[in-house]
Amino acid sequence: MSDKVLTGSDGVMKALEDIARKMGGGAVSVGFMSGATYPDGTSVAAVAFRNEYGMPSQHQPPRPFFRQMIAAESPTWPDKMAKLAKATDYDGDKVLALMGEDIKGALQQSINEFQSPPLAPSTVEAKGFAKPLIDTSHMLNSVTYEVEK
Repeated sequence: MSDKVLTGSDGVMKALEDIARKMGGGAVSVGFMSGATYPDGTSVAAVAFRNEYGMPSQHQPPRPFFRQMIAAESPTWPDKMAKLAKATDYDGDKVLALMGEDIKGALQQSINEFQSPPLAPSTVEAKGFAKPLIDTSHMLNSVTYEVEK
C-alpha cells in the first residue's frame, strides 16, 4: 500500500479494510514447542518451566529469564509489528515470522545474559562453570517459533 493521503471516512475505512485483508489472521508462538526433548526424553518445556519458576523442594530458586524478557521487550512489539507490516506491504505471514525471529532472539539473549541468582557452589563444581541456565545449551538452542493461521 502506498503512502497516500486519505480523505473522508470512506477512504480511511477502505484503506483499513485493505490492510486487514492483506494481513489476514494468525498468531506467532515463541518458546519451547511441544515435542522438543533432551536426548534422554525429558521435555525442554518442562526444564524451562522449572528454571523459570524454580523448584523449592530441590533448593532451586526461580530464574525468570522468560518473564524478564517479556517485561523488557513486549512494550516494543506493537511499533515493531507496525513497521514490519508497512515494510512487507502488509504480508501477515511475513510479519509474524519476522516477529517470531525477533522474539526468539530476545529470549535466547535473555538466557545468555541471565546471571542472578547465581548457581550454588556445589552446582558450579559439578558443571565446571558458573553460568545459570546453560549446561549443554540444549534449552537455548531449542528456542523456536511457530506461525499459526
